[in-house]
Amino acid sequence: MRSVIQRVTRASVTVGGETVGSIGEGLLVLLGVKAGDTEKDAQRAAEKIAGLRIFEDEAGKMNLSVQDIGGEVLAVSQFTLLGDARKGKRPSFIEAARPEIADPLYEKVVENIRAAGLTCKTGVFRADMQVELINDGPVTILYDTRRLF
Repeated sequence: MRSVIQRVTRASVTVGGETVGSIGEGLLVLLGVKAGDTEKDAQRAAEKIAGLRIFEDEAGKMNLSVQDIGGEVLAVSQFTLLGDARKGKRPSFIEAARPEIADPLYEKVVENIRAAGLTCKTGVFRADMQVELINDGPVTILYDTRRLF
């Protein structure tokens, strides 16, 4: 499971001109489910998202998590995070999980984030979405449940 985790002052996702998810201070998470991912990956991703200490404490150090600050999470499914553009000019998405596998695992990540006591809003799986955000910092973290960067 691959994710782009962004610290935001606000973020929203729109489908067909209608806002379907909106948060204030917190994390915007773009989440791609890889072929072979399991519920263990969904648990790992949710734990990382909830506990990642990228918010500043009173000393100005990144020492606080989204849980610590009482922030929110906006989780948006994005299979293109699994795109491989190393060869040619058109990315291959062969590593992305099929929708019937990816959707339940994406929902499991959301469920696990909520179980951690966080408000978690979502986009719409497989929809054409417009995502708007104010990246705070900017702070952007790449995380893969099965690979170290």
